[in-house]
Amino acid sequence: MDDVPRSGSDLPDTKSIPNGDRVQGTFSEEEMDARLSVLRELMGRQGLDAVLFTSIHNVNYYSDFLYCSFGRPYGLVVTGERSTSISANIDAGQPGRRTFGENLVYTDWRRDNYLRAVQQLVPDGGRLGVENDHLNLQSSLKLEAAFPDTELVDVSVECMRLRMVKSDEEVALIREGARIADLGGAACVEVIGEGVPEHQVALHSTQAMVNEIARSFPHAELMDTWTWFQSGVNTDGAHNPVTSRRLERGDILSLNCFPMIAGYYTALERTLFCEEASEAHRRIWEVNCLVHDEGKRLLRPGAVCGEVATALNEIYAEHDLLRYRTFGYGHSFGVLCHYYGREAGLELREDIDTVLEPNMVVSMEPMLMIPEGLPAAGGYREHDILVITADGNENLTGFPYGPDHNIVRSA
Repeated sequence: MDDVPRSGSDLPDTKSIPNGDRVQGTFSEEEMDARLSVLRELMGRQGLDAVLFTSIHNVNYYSDFLYCSFGRPYGLVVTGERSTSISANIDAGQPGRRTFGENLVYTDWRRDNYLRAVQQLVPDGGRLGVENDHLNLQSSLKLEAAFPDTELVDVSVECMRLRMVKSDEEVALIREGARIADLGGAACVEVIGEGVPEHQVALHSTQAMVNEIARSFPHAELMDTWTWFQSGVNTDGAHNPVTSRRLERGDILSLNCFPMIAGYYTALERTLFCEEASEAHRRIWEVNCLVHDEGKRLLRPGAVCGEVATALNEIYAEHDLLRYRTFGYGHSFGVLCHYYGREAGLELREDIDTVLEPNMVVSMEPMLMIPEGLPAAGGYREHDILVITADGNENLTGFPYGPDHNIVRSA
């Protein structure tokens, strides 16, 4: 009984919690080993002894563990020989069951036990890779104090570039996500009608997608799938939250379905109308669909992101609509969602000079926002997911778009 703790001071700073069998991973062991191998090549080129990942997206990408911070820090330490996730005691054995590699748990019994866990895995001295785009000032200062003889080296941009080109297994997962997003879109259409609140449409869609993810990926966690469904003036922003506003006849609608599979984000976004669309609305909608079509044609290997954006600007300008464009024309897909992650080097904006190459996955999603008080007021956006191939692209999105398909009339 001597090892039984009698007070908080007797409890350990770190521990292992083996509890249950390891779950089936999202990806094969060969896939995960390949990611770590490429990372270690980067470490070798930069003379790094270890890397400490702290972001949800990189921890997930290299370990298959998707953490929920709830105000606590998490991490993944990768050395030349080991890969170890660092998780909070509150999660018990779940991180160990889902981590590709080892897991070390830190407890709450003393302040900054998280840093003691990092120190247990990384000796002071040498060069340690960190994510400067994720560490806040307080975390950076604490890390510097914990490793006074270590040089901290930012690896966030280099790792982002590695994530931008997807493996075949990643493309297969994203393909499934796009399929499930289409099902979410169909579920939205099922319940659209005058008097129906936005949130009821969104809930119906989300339920359909979660059920399909559970059926298709029985070993995956089910976290973060969501739907934004907006109507009327609420369509003016791409990321506006769902409200209880009830749909009215002639409303412009914005459908946004986001199935999340093991941290991987996919999306379907469409403009629709409730019962009818005015001629003014149709005209703007058709121009946006024209830009959407041309944008998809331009997405091919060798194309430069900024040049694609500039070319599409010209179409809007020809129709005197460029002033109503609201954001870039598309972005990368992978480990990201509205809470975390962004592969900013692969966005279709004028200031991005990335050259498209095979196995990059990008959206084409032009958007116009016509302010209230003008004819055709509202936000218009069409969104497809495309995989860049050796000679063009493959469109993973099957849901139809445009006035011929998405004026939703009650039966």
